[in-house]
Amino acid sequence: MAVPEKGVKLLDSWISPFGQRCRIALAEKEVEYEYNEEDLSKKSDLLLKSNPVHKKIPVIIHDGKSICESLIIVEYIDEVFPGKTNILPSDPYARSHARFWADFVDKKVYDSGSKLLKSKGKELEEANKELIGIFKTLETELGEKKYFGDDAFGLVDIAFAPFTSWFYTFEAFGGFSVEEECPKLAAWGKRIKERESVAKSLHEPSKVYDLFSEIRKKFVDA
Repeated sequence: MAVPEKGVKLLDSWISPFGQRCRIALAEKEVEYEYNEEDLSKKSDLLLKSNPVHKKIPVIIHDGKSICESLIIVEYIDEVFPGKTNILPSDPYARSHARFWADFVDKKVYDSGSKLLKSKGKELEEANKELIGIFKTLETELGEKKYFGDDAFGLVDIAFAPFTSWFYTFEAFGGFSVEEECPKLAAWGKRIKERESVAKSLHEPSKVYDLFSEIRKKFVDA
């Protein structure tokens, strides 16, 4: 019987905000890993074998065992790899609170943002309103805190951080300013990019904009 490969491997795609969550968590924990860039138009046998249910990235393979879904992966990384920092708080209430808001980000931001990027006219106006409302809700939760977990950078910050690279694209296509609508959230977005784990895991906003400009042509300009 084959011996499982040791170590950590991440199956991912450069643009994926969900994969970027995993990269940030691995960096926070100072875990060395092998990165596998997946061609999502022609998924590898390894990806299909590692995530046979959803057949999606990201997936981490740790000592031959696959873990799927980004927030589950982040929690797994926090539990399995001790480090200088904890991603989830030790207090049960604080931990459940963080999970609630990470789930909110997971269910709201990507879908609403994608709708904005694929819309025009009245649909675009409605998508703008929806996304700004989501951002305002998150800003209210952030309040005057440094991070969503007070002074501790944690799960909610990691869940939302990748979308800060999308702010410019949202603004360009939506015709609004995140800084004007949600100044505290915009300041948080700049603040987290001062962390090495975030800075090296995210791409330049201009690169995200260029990609979505091409994608938008298929939905809006076709």
